[in-house]
Amino acid sequence: MMSCLFCKIVNKEVPADIIYENSSIIVFKDINPLAPVHVLVVPKRHISSIDHLKTRDQKLMGELFLIVPKIARKQKVAKTGYKLVFNVGKGGGQVINHLHLHLLGGWKNVKDGEVFGMP
Repeated sequence: MMSCLFCKIVNKEVPADIIYENSSIIVFKDINPLAPVHVLVVPKRHISSIDHLKTRDQKLMGELFLIVPKIARKQKVAKTGYKLVFNVGKGGGQVINHLHLHLLGGWKNVKDGEVFGMP
């Protein structure tokens, strides 16, 4: 998609703080972080959202999830814990219409259930 911000990042038309990349996935820091560590795990192929996944995307999504623990270790949040979030559609908080997984972590002195006001 020509106007998709994440496609432009994938094509190196827009700069990003890239922390991991392979032939099918790119991971970069969120420009408006909601946590000390906030990165986006993004398939390079344009898929608008979870609602637009097809059977052919099964391998790609498996790869996306298998990369997450590596990124968590690289960002030093694997031992302390982290949160994964998909926003789907405008009503679900999705701002960029390109499937992406938020990896958030790095909070200090968190007690059980305090993150994002969850009991």
